[in-house]
Amino acid sequence: MWAEKYRPKTLNEMVNQVEIVSRMKNFVKDRNLPHLLLVGPAGVGKTTSILCLARDLYGPGYQNYILELNASDERGIDVVREKVKNFARTAAIASEVSFKILILDEADSLTSAAQHALRRTMEIYTRTCRFCLIGNYSENIIDPIQSRCSVFRYSPLPEEEVKKHLTLMAAKEKVNLLPEGLDAVYDASTGDLRKAINLLQAAAATQGGEVDDIAIYSVLGKVSPQRVREMINLGIKGDFLDAREILRSLLIDEGLAAEDIIRMVYSELMRMQMPERWKVKISDAVGEVDFRLTQGARAEIQLSTLLAKLALASEDVNEHR
Repeated sequence: MWAEKYRPKTLNEMVNQVEIVSRMKNFVKDRNLPHLLLVGPAGVGKTTSILCLARDLYGPGYQNYILELNASDERGIDVVREKVKNFARTAAIASEVSFKILILDEADSLTSAAQHALRRTMEIYTRTCRFCLIGNYSENIIDPIQSRCSVFRYSPLPEEEVKKHLTLMAAKEKVNLLPEGLDAVYDASTGDLRKAINLLQAAAATQGGEVDDIAIYSVLGKVSPQRVREMINLGIKGDFLDAREILRSLLIDEGLAAEDIIRMVYSELMRMQMPERWKVKISDAVGEVDFRLTQGARAEIQLSTLLAKLALASEDVNEHR
């Protein structure tokens, strides 16, 4: 997997998260660190950064001094009482650093009882073990644990950093990543670098080394924005029947879910250059259709209604220009 093959090995190789990486480098320099709570969206480098810190801190044999647990799989109090305590109570032997590191991924999945047990364990074994809790939402971690940790908040990776990293990776793997394919990967991943890498690898494998936007949306099982854009433009022009044919093709021939289509329609409408009052009318129509779909209404009828409202909205706006 490319996500593992190109995973950073040291803090110097980390992508973005400059301030957090800088603070972690200071921990390595001082040979000391507090308990940590790393929170933020998926795929932005939380687990990778703590593994890089451990490698920089302990050297090549760093795996002897860390324990990784996934709290979504092992979320009960027994895990804290057994695995966590057994690891935390013993000091790091044959290392210049006096403590070990316990990495608890998806810690926001821990039950309340397990979190309270963990709080006490963190207090007792601070001398021999540092705890690194990783999760998506800090509000699911009890306050007593948060107060004992240095909290690092990770943000989604910026577009230029993700695209730069993917371009370099594609060059190393001899993949012809076209600009429209790169844009599609970023739009689909929304700052999640791991998802972007996995998507790029899957598209490269199925398309024989050339990746464009059609390849990306084919892997995702989603409609290409170009088809949706064409359907919207026909609707706005008043060519209702032609727009409806594209809609039927997407629903029946390609088997796409109505929820995916309407989500793409809304996204493309908001990007299009059009008067603001058009967007107000259309957003209202999209919201109404989306609600009806959640209530079990027929997808083809509701989406056809939306196309009809696009035509009516454009006529109404043109009349009042």
